[in-house]
Amino acid sequence: MALLLCRLAAAESGELTVDFSKTNGLIRPLHGVNLGPLCYRGTVDLSAYHREIGVPLTRLHDVVWLNAEAVDIHTIFPDFRNDPAREESYDFRQTDDYVQSILNVGSQIVYRLGESIEHTSRKYRVNPPPDPEKWAAICVGLIRHYNDGWAGGFRHRLRYWEIWNEPDVRPSMWTGNDAQFFRLFEVTAKAIRARFPDVKVGGPAVGGTGHFAPDAFQPAPFMTNFLAYCRAHAVPLDFFSWHRYTSDPWDLPRRAKAVRQVLDSFDFKNTESHLNEWNYLPRDDWRPMLKDGQGASRAAWYAEMGGPAGAAFAATALMLLQDAPLDAANYYTGEIQGFGLFDIHGVPKKTFHAFRAFRRLLDAPVRVEAQGAATSERRAICAGVNLDKSQATVLVSCCKSGPSPLHLTLKNLPWNGASDFEVRMVDAAHDLEKVREGRIEGLAASLPLTFETPGVALVVLRQARR
Repeated sequence: MALLLCRLAAAESGELTVDFSKTNGLIRPLHGVNLGPLCYRGTVDLSAYHREIGVPLTRLHDVVWLNAEAVDIHTIFPDFRNDPAREESYDFRQTDDYVQSILNVGSQIVYRLGESIEHTSRKYRVNPPPDPEKWAAICVGLIRHYNDGWAGGFRHRLRYWEIWNEPDVRPSMWTGNDAQFFRLFEVTAKAIRARFPDVKVGGPAVGGTGHFAPDAFQPAPFMTNFLAYCRAHAVPLDFFSWHRYTSDPWDLPRRAKAVRQVLDSFDFKNTESHLNEWNYLPRDDWRPMLKDGQGASRAAWYAEMGGPAGAAFAATALMLLQDAPLDAANYYTGEIQGFGLFDIHGVPKKTFHAFRAFRRLLDAPVRVEAQGAATSERRAICAGVNLDKSQATVLVSCCKSGPSPLHLTLKNLPWNGASDFEVRMVDAAHDLEKVREGRIEGLAASLPLTFETPGVALVVLRQARR
């Protein structure tokens, strides 16, 4: 039986144990984000930060909120009366630059075909297209531009094409009914598959997947109706995308398992599962970001989301999702809005430093057995060793408030002789700075770790130089 590496054992003590002799697979780079590095029309450029954390996958949604008029269908094809077969009907220029900025940092792309969310009283762009076939033809023209070089375009070989976003969140993302959306999705997915059989087409980025009843998961009716429609009409669905905002990181792997089971029950066993919006939701309360949550309450809410609690949540989620039946994940967001990894000036938040810590874990990608994660104690652990066994890394998160003393036992270090170690912290007082270093002898060691606030600890070990 495979080792459970970010183990959810009910360990009530503060004991953590890593055994570097027991390996199983690789740590997965699930730290994708929404939105690229250019903000405020390029006056804030986060490219160096995106390179530093090695963003593996960037989803393009809500670009127009803080950026150029790009990505959304109306920004590229501004007059729906025009002919989608004609190059002059499109204006790709700003989207070309935005897409290139993401590729330049080494990230792959999930291109969301559709429009950004509208929290305004009047809805401008999230209405059902008047002609689904024409809208699908526009999407095909867009893919031709980026993958086939059409209309002065490129051969980027963008793989993931997502149809719409949160059509179940109404009216902010869809003013029509289920039948209208299902028809739009079918027409568009089939048109893309017919013209581009090698790309992956999916969606619909549902906002709600369902709830956990005492005895079983109850999937949302929109989700099951959508899957039933796709099955009945042979609609291509290479990936199913869904979203979750919560105060409980343990909900994410549990929900990923439930979503996978629902997909399988509708015979979509080969369909990938993408959690392509996720973040910490303080107290599971959306009100501070809505119209009634102005001023100080909103500022405090966003500060908690991007602070030590949000950092601990993010690191915990990235570790717990390692063993979830999930193919991709995208944090919302990788840029400078309230949900982002950076403040409005491009200064990294605590959450960015949690992503830095996770990226450092990937430098030792061979997973090893790590025990001591505990839901009740609000902590998680994951560990790895690099391919030539010259470096070992342990990542620990603690979501509890107040002092949390832990004891980390290291077994069977993957080299002979002494080891040099360093401990780095992300908490209220630290942004992944080194807080301790030293040398240990032999193949085993014990290290104390104390969290004064919610946070993240990164332990890096290397064979000592003689």
